[in-house]
Amino acid sequence: MNAATILVVDDEPQIRRVMLTTLASQGYSVVEVRSGEEALEKVRGTRPDLILLDVNLPGISGLETCREIRATCDAPIIMLTVRNTERDKVQALDAGADDYVVKPFGVEELMARIRAALRRAAPGDATPPFISDDLKIDFEKRTVMVQEKPVRLTPKEFELLRQLVSNSGKAQAHRRLLQAVWGPDYGEETEYLRVFINQLRRKIEPDPRHPRYIHTEPWIGYRFDPPKPKSRTHRPEK
Repeated sequence: MNAATILVVDDEPQIRRVMLTTLASQGYSVVEVRSGEEALEKVRGTRPDLILLDVNLPGISGLETCREIRATCDAPIIMLTVRNTERDKVQALDAGADDYVVKPFGVEELMARIRAALRRAAPGDATPPFISDDLKIDFEKRTVMVQEKPVRLTPKEFELLRQLVSNSGKAQAHRRLLQAVWGPDYGEETEYLRVFINQLRRKIEPDPRHPRYIHTEPWIGYRFDPPKPKSRTHRPEK
């Protein structure tokens, strides 16, 4: 049985009842609320392992709720919505969501997304630390320092960075990155990568517009390159 606690945030009682029954039958512990304000209060007291968050909520919106939660909580967030445009997906991911499921959805699809999110939120295999003059990453402690100042990454940002650093110098195809970070059922959601790469660049790059570490491989994917050591110029002996 699963010990994970899932917070369901939805203002529709029928949706909450279905989610409660379905998740409980899979062994999850379920906490349900109907508004963003209640969700923020529960997150502070419950510390859920995963959050299912509806975009359309009364009062504070689902997107704003997501931003507020993400500021203090690293739990995976899966947004639930009837909207299905790329712009809507990008807004959800920009707000801090890890994944996005469109209503109406199949129970099996949602369960697969939940399992994948929980599995990838768990500690991964040991990856050696990365250290340069302005960037330090300790994968075991899950800490990032930029110019000696701590930088907070979301779980998905951290796992994407781990995947890139573990394959330094090698171009990583979109599909490979998606499947490594989100799971084997992914591969076409390139907008996920675009949003998360931009977020990583804003957080770790000295100049995000001219990346030093994370480079785009056109039509292929992305590549992490450690900066080359500065060469010393030697004056000829007289």
